[in-house]
Parts: sequence; structure tokens; C-alpha cells
Amino acid sequence: MKKLLSKMQINQPIDVENSINSGQVFLWRKNKEFWYGVNGQDILQVDKNGKIKSLKNHRTDFFRNKDNFEDIIKSISKDKTVKSAVKKYPGLRIIKQDPFQCLISFIVSSNSNIQKIKTNLENISQKFGEKVEYKNQEFFLFPDAKTLSKVSVNEIKNCGVGYRAKFIKDASRIISSEKITFEDLEPSNYFEAKKKICTIPGIGNKVADCILLFSLDKLESFPLDRWMIRILEKYYSKKFQIDTKTITEKQYDILHEKIVDHFGPYAGYAQQFLFKMERENYQKKWL
Repeated sequence: MKKLLSKMQINQPIDVENSINSGQVFLWRKNKEFWYGVNGQDILQVDKNGKIKSLKNHRTDFFRNKDNFEDIIKSISKDKTVKSAVKKYPGLRIIKQDPFQCLISFIVSSNSNIQKIKTNLENISQKFGEKVEYKNQEFFLFPDAKTLSKVSVNEIKNCGVGYRAKFIKDASRIISSEKITFEDLEPSNYFEAKKKICTIPGIGNKVADCILLFSLDKLESFPLDRWMIRILEKYYSKKFQIDTKTITEKQYDILHEKIVDHFGPYAGYAQQFLFKMERENYQKKWL
């Protein structure tokens, strides 16, 4: 099996379609052979091979090409379930996206679904972001923290985010005032970064783990929402002793420790493969 995995990964390019359609990013659309997406203050164009061009000509390791993907796959392939998911989606990648957009996206994601999250974020961009043209298409950049910190809660609420409006406003104010900075969070270890980011209103364990995993290089993050609890109950009930659909903060920490003990330091990749596989099995919609 190790030989098979090694050979498979060496020859496997980035699976752009499945990586974008895996619940990590939301402000993306496909036009002919290219994917186009809002990444903070930039617009990215991605071809089927993962080659990126952008409006601002910024360099970005959006698909984490610097990761040793072969070593990661070997590390997380501890059981038949993950091996099956890897075999099914061999080019699936963790995306490294703009951290502020990621933070707001996953505050918006609380108690929601992918289609509604996408609509809410599009509303926020259109209402508060800068309108730009790229490749003969109209886009709206995602507003920065300073911009969102200055608008009213009611204006944000009109974007369809409901009770999350105040959290978005408070989070934007904290980031714009530099009480918490992404430059400090990224080099911090997982536990320090999570402790800091959880002080932001509207950010609990699951949202924090999404932000840390999808924008701040914390690959041991393993977001636990109802989908992941369902997956763990289905495939790992004995291993992780899951006996509830909702978990307390203490249970979350204990479960995360068990998960990292099993999957290793790249547990976040295991989470993404499992999440993608199970939602596809249920034929759930993506973007």
C-alpha cells in the first residue's frame, strides 16, 4: 500500500475542481476552463493544472505547493477509511487563503450551509468591497478589516448574516486595531494561536480550527462540526469513543488530542479528505 500511495502522489497533480469545491472557500466561480475567486484584496485565476494568475500580480502559495504532499499522505493514511478517501480524491489540497476573508467567512458559516455562506459573503463584498474588472469580468474585492470595522451592525445584518453581524463588526475592529494580528498568529504554535483567536467574539473551537487550518498553516487543526462528528461516529466510534452529536469545549479538546495522536501532525489533511468524501457520498451541493 505504501508503494501504491507513493507512486500515486508523485504522478498526481493538484485537483483544482475538488480542492475549490470542498468547503474551504466560497467566493469562487467557474468560467469556461478557468476558476476565478476573490482572495482578499486580489482576484485569482486558476487553470486546470493549478497555475495561478492574479489581478494584483501577487505571489501566493494558494494550493500549498511547498507542503511535502507525499509525506503528508503517508502520514495520515493510518486506516482504510482515509486511504479510501485519498484514493478517491488524490489531488485534493488544503488551501491557504487570505486570513481576514477566511476569518469572516467562517464566522458567517456558523449554523449555516455552503450555499447560504456563499450568498452572504457575496452580499458583503458587493456592499462594502471595491468593484474591479479582471479578464473581462466584474468582481468585488473582499472588504478589509478597517472598512468593515467602520460600518454599522445593521448594514452588515442587511447582508443576510443575522446575529453574526455583531461578531463580524467586533472581529473587524479587533483585527483593524491590531489587538490581534495574523502576522503574530501564523508563527505561533497551534495552542497559542487558537487561544488568541478564540478571544474574538463569534469564534469558538470549530471556527477557530477552520481559520487556523485554511489560512494560518496550522495543519494539526481538525475542525469538528456536525458533519465531522457524524463521520467519526460512522467510521471511528470505537477509536475515538464518540457518543454524542454535540460536544462541549472540554470534550472538543480531548477529542482533538485523540485525533492528532491517530492521524499525526497533518491531521487537518485527513479531515479534509474525510469531509470531501462524505459530503460527496451524500451528494451535497458545493459552489
